[in-house]
Amino acid sequence: MCVWVVFSFVRLDLALPRDEPIRFNRLRRKIYVYQFRCSYLFLFSRKHWGVKPVAYNWDDVTAEVYRVYAPGYGGLIENVMLSVRNPDTDEVIDRVLFTHDLYHGEAYWAIARLFMQQGPEALPKFVHPPRDWNDDDGLSHMHCLAPKVDWPQEMDRESRTGPSEGEAQ
Repeated sequence: MCVWVVFSFVRLDLALPRDEPIRFNRLRRKIYVYQFRCSYLFLFSRKHWGVKPVAYNWDDVTAEVYRVYAPGYGGLIENVMLSVRNPDTDEVIDRVLFTHDLYHGEAYWAIARLFMQQGPEALPKFVHPPRDWNDDDGLSHMHCLAPKVDWPQEMDRESRTGPSEGEAQ
């Protein structure tokens, strides 16, 4: 049992990417999520471990807060998740971690909604510019060993561009 726990943490350390970015594409009205998944039961499975980039329609995404009381870990924990709902049944089909606290979650969700409604011109001036997590400058030595974020080519192009005239959304 102890060996299984050690192997799972070693695998997690070696496979966890540097970041799990979320891209918002206003022109296509989609979000793109670079989601890492792992399963401690299926430690050597390729199906249950690794990065799974997915795209969702913006209209199907809502933010939700969940609170957990964890007595040994500092009391009340508030996380903000992005919930993706099936538009026909209103059933939640996926949840993605957005932030680890309510204050930042409210601010980031407001910024994402502002961007999707009005565009980049409506965004506030940020004190710190966005950073490319694949750039090794300023990272710890251990962080540099983590796998870089590598979007599939087709999804990378789609998430950065708008739809062409003949392309259906």
